[in-house]
Amino acid sequence: MEEATIDLASRWKRLGGALIDAIISMAILFPVMIVTGIWEKSLRGEGLSLSQQAVYFAVGLAVFLALNGYLLYTKGQTIGKTVVKTRIVNLNGNLPPFGKLITLRYLVLWVITAIPIVGGVFGVVNALVIFGSERRCVHDYIAGTRVINA
Repeated sequence: MEEATIDLASRWKRLGGALIDAIISMAILFPVMIVTGIWEKSLRGEGLSLSQQAVYFAVGLAVFLALNGYLLYTKGQTIGKTVVKTRIVNLNGNLPPFGKLITLRYLVLWVITAIPIVGGVFGVVNALVIFGSERRCVHDYIAGTRVINA
């Protein structure tokens, strides 16, 4: 894809797609949290053990992949990106390799944001970087991706 033909997605479309994905994931994960007692535990201010955190991380990843894996593999889209008509491409405008997409664009982000204090700061910086001229978040730079209009 020629550089001149790249039609970057607006920040609003990116936010909309992310919000849709978050709402769908929470609609599935929130009942799991209630049934397993994690929600009540968090309301009491109790933390999770490292093994519990690992299990819930794995459950979250499995839910994410069940919902979005096929779309990401075939079109570079999540459900939210499909709704707002955007997609993820590499810097050449092509569909990124699935393994690289999942590992660098999602897993690295999730692992870093799970780190106390550092994760919160990273999450804010990750989101604020989108206000640069390239409209890319830190996770886009890590993965060598950008989001364009589909």
